[in-house]
Amino acid sequence: MAVKPDWLRVKAPQWERVGSVKEILRDLALNTVCEEASCPNIGECFNAGTATFLIMGPACTRACPYCDIDFEKKPKPLDPTEPTRLAEAVRRMKLNHVVITSVNRDDLPDGGASQFVECIENIRAVSPHTTIELLIPDLCGNWKALEIILLSQPEVLNHNTETIPRLYRRVRPQANYERTLELLKRSREIAPWVYTKSGIMVGLGETDEEIRQVMQDLRAVDCDILTIGQYLQPSQKHLQVSDFVRPEQFDAWQAFGEKIGFLQVVSSPLTRSSYHAEQVRELMQRYPRK
Repeated sequence: MAVKPDWLRVKAPQWERVGSVKEILRDLALNTVCEEASCPNIGECFNAGTATFLIMGPACTRACPYCDIDFEKKPKPLDPTEPTRLAEAVRRMKLNHVVITSVNRDDLPDGGASQFVECIENIRAVSPHTTIELLIPDLCGNWKALEIILLSQPEVLNHNTETIPRLYRRVRPQANYERTLELLKRSREIAPWVYTKSGIMVGLGETDEEIRQVMQDLRAVDCDILTIGQYLQPSQKHLQVSDFVRPEQFDAWQAFGEKIGFLQVVSSPLTRSSYHAEQVRELMQRYPRK
């Protein structure tokens, strides 16, 4: 594995606060993408008293070679108590904004849409002022399932593009670039009041021109929010890093994204899909949706 440059080193967190978050998660038997996907920001986020919840997991039905989530275990039936336990975690952690994602559940007819809805309804019942962001899989193009999710009225609907079209077969072999764009396009049409969001990881061999083209494609489907971050190889069995992109390049992409009309661009080496996601609350005040 390549040696990380200085700009990818993270500060040690205050483990007393981290332990408090971990205790709540263990007590309620909840998974987080922070832990399952080996996020480099786990210390910072846990220290701030937040986490990105991973539902319907931790076993995934896809085997994307960049991702550290387990795909070798057989997915279990959905747990009907999971939405209640997640809502209790939101209440205990006093979250103003919560991000909920999931593994891919291609084994389920609706891709897990009903579980997302149950989570939203349970959170609304115990913490009505918490804004909710969903980071969903592509649902295998089941647009009825997408509609079910959107009509449950999350504030933010995120679906990551992940990489450029040229690298899809290698990076996301069970996904489809056009289907990703179609999901975001339909989300805007079905629920224009929902803020749409997507994310790109870099360092896998893409060019600046290719990244800018993806950004333009996302704006063409009226995507509101974009995150761009450096891919980091979780282990020797995962895809290798092609290059470590310098911070000034991330700054250039942010400037370009703002120029072409994104409401918000979060672009830095350590940015991940839900990194500082709570900033969307300020965006909602500046650009309110009916």
